Amino acid sequence: MNDLRAHPTLRALVDRVIPADDFPSGWEAGVGDFLHGIFERDLRGRLPSLLAGLERLEEEARARHALPFPNLGGEAQDALITDLLAGRTAAEWGDTPPGAFLQTLVRLTMQGFYGDPDNGGNRDGVAWHMVGYRVLPEGVEWPERERTPAPVTDWHAARDHYDAVVVGSGAGGGVAACVLAEAGHRVLLVERGPWLASGDLRPDHLRSQRLALGYDQPAGPPAEGNPRVFAGAAGDVTVFPGDPRWNNNAMTVGGGTRVYGAQAWRLCPEDFKMASTYGVPEGSSLADWPLTYEDLEPDYDRAEWELGVSGDPTGNVHAGPRRRGYPMPPLPPNGSVGVLRQGAETLGLRTSPVPLLINSVPFSGRGACLHCGACVGFGCPGEFKTDTRNSVIPRAVATGRCDVLVGVQAERVVTDEGGRVTGVALVTEVNGEVLRRTVTADGVLLGAGAIETARLLLNSPSAREPNGLGNNHGQVGRNLQGHVYAGAFAVFDEPVQDCVGPGPSLSTNDHRHGNTGILGGAMLANDFVPMPLWVYTMFSSLSALPAWGLASKQGMRALYSRLALVFGPVQEVPNPESRVTLDPQVRDRFGMPVARLSGGLHPEDHRTARFVSERAAEWMRASGATTVVPLVLAPPEGPSAGQHQAGTCRMGSDPATSVTNAWGQVWGHDNLHVVDGSLHVTNGGVNPVLTILALAYRVSGHVARLLAARGEVAPTAAR
Repeated sequence: MNDLRAHPTLRALVDRVIPADDFPSGWEAGVGDFLHGIFERDLRGRLPSLLAGLERLEEEARARHALPFPNLGGEAQDALITDLLAGRTAAEWGDTPPGAFLQTLVRLTMQGFYGDPDNGGNRDGVAWHMVGYRVLPEGVEWPERERTPAPVTDWHAARDHYDAVVVGSGAGGGVAACVLAEAGHRVLLVERGPWLASGDLRPDHLRSQRLALGYDQPAGPPAEGNPRVFAGAAGDVTVFPGDPRWNNNAMTVGGGTRVYGAQAWRLCPEDFKMASTYGVPEGSSLADWPLTYEDLEPDYDRAEWELGVSGDPTGNVHAGPRRRGYPMPPLPPNGSVGVLRQGAETLGLRTSPVPLLINSVPFSGRGACLHCGACVGFGCPGEFKTDTRNSVIPRAVATGRCDVLVGVQAERVVTDEGGRVTGVALVTEVNGEVLRRTVTADGVLLGAGAIETARLLLNSPSAREPNGLGNNHGQVGRNLQGHVYAGAFAVFDEPVQDCVGPGPSLSTNDHRHGNTGILGGAMLANDFVPMPLWVYTMFSSLSALPAWGLASKQGMRALYSRLALVFGPVQEVPNPESRVTLDPQVRDRFGMPVARLSGGLHPEDHRTARFVSERAAEWMRASGATTVVPLVLAPPEGPSAGQHQAGTCRMGSDPATSVTNAWGQVWGHDNLHVVDGSLHVTNGGVNPVLTILALAYRVSGHVARLLAARGEVAPTAAR
């Protein structure tokens, strides 16, 4: 039976997982259509296992009750499901234990019920209506946007030589391409992913960049042909995009700025001198930056005003001096701010709005935020969220001096016999044919993200540097960092979740530094509007919500509107054994050695995370929450590079302990620079994107001056 919508046992099972009450059952809400579509598109190879599992469920029902499963009463069906999930059955199910089969089916059923209606389930948004979630405010619609052709260059039309090649079009690469093109240099911007329009990144809750459920994500690479190797306690395992151990980064024009939450924090002065402030813990590679907050302040200011940040810097303790405020006022507060502000006043915490790269008023030719409930993890259908694809990259293209190649991967940085960088070797696939070419350049700038930039340098050995460019001291790929997240969730007696997006609107920076016995700390803020599917997945995994049945459904209904979350990114201590290397055996679809991720968190990170989580819980209790659960979101093993990956090509003053100098220039190469989070010596206790943007302005401005001073190729007139 290939049409799952006609399977009576499946229907009966779905309706016990999500029974009818005042709201429709799972099947009535379209879960059958969802499952049929998922097994047709995404899980076709697993359909036989599903059908076999349903058949064995039937056998178990008949063995116990001499009746088919659909004919059993609700209590008998629930008892059988409970026993099978708990393993209390003598039945042998071959390769698939009954509990594993049912757990998978429960998970898929909930994805259909709480996911977005475009996936076939949650018909007419009934589950969202049940819990009180909404995407747009009542009466508000997304603006109509005309789909225009992407301004990209054909593979064969790209030139053989450019003043500069920029690899990666995310926060750092997009800014670098713009700065160089506007300075008069001819630039090639190379992006591994496609140019996705706003309509290509609909808010698909199953494929959110924030919730790894195993599906291909539109802003991420397809699973096929893009493995990585995760070195865990049980040995090396090959993982693919969609697996949290892959440590997903968006691969599309705009990179992570297409799907980020857009929190635009500056690092504070203490963040640039962590070793001097705290000492160097044993087993760590904690170090000071080779530059100061004051050195980077002009670039922070430029990023905030050119790209557009909404916010109010008053009340932000630990913030360094700044020459002016933000170009836009903060976005309005959401429903949890009232109680959280009162709690902060009770505790004596200083608070401020959250700075965001989101338009609170019309800015730079784009409109103001509509306060949707689906921001982080998604593209913005209205283009109110700033990304490099809708800001600096169009400016670069408009000069006539920037060509953009999409669907093209950099295989290696090319050097001549003396070891000098001369260009980049590129590869793509067109109509099933693999094509390769080398583009020469006077300068190369790498902005592919901390994992892929390190991988590219390691994949570019020369006679002078046989272990990879910039790697004669073994530093490329080391000190991989991300952010452990710590905080608390709380339930209040009255509704506090009004789904006014993006969500983060009140923060405290009191815990970023100066915490007795703690190395660093974190900013804490109320979180983004939570997707119902995220809430179900998180709370059921913590056993704070039943995984299935009427109690689960009614628990979600009672919980969602009264739920508030406060979280922050923990300042991690760099660990030299947390690193990217090349796997000696596994290759990607083009035959290039893939990244192998190894190592893990430093013990100090766990202590800091517990401290931050306790402070968040304290804030929630002071705000009047009736139930408070401290929470640390950290990988069970391996590095925490899934969010905000950084550090693998860190800057410094000594080639023996760093990869670049204070200008992002790879040691030993006057024309090879890094412009992404790989440069970060430490990653701060805040979201790092504004620092990536500021460093990209600093580094690419320096490169533009070098190119002009050398006079190797005179700035090219616009064609």
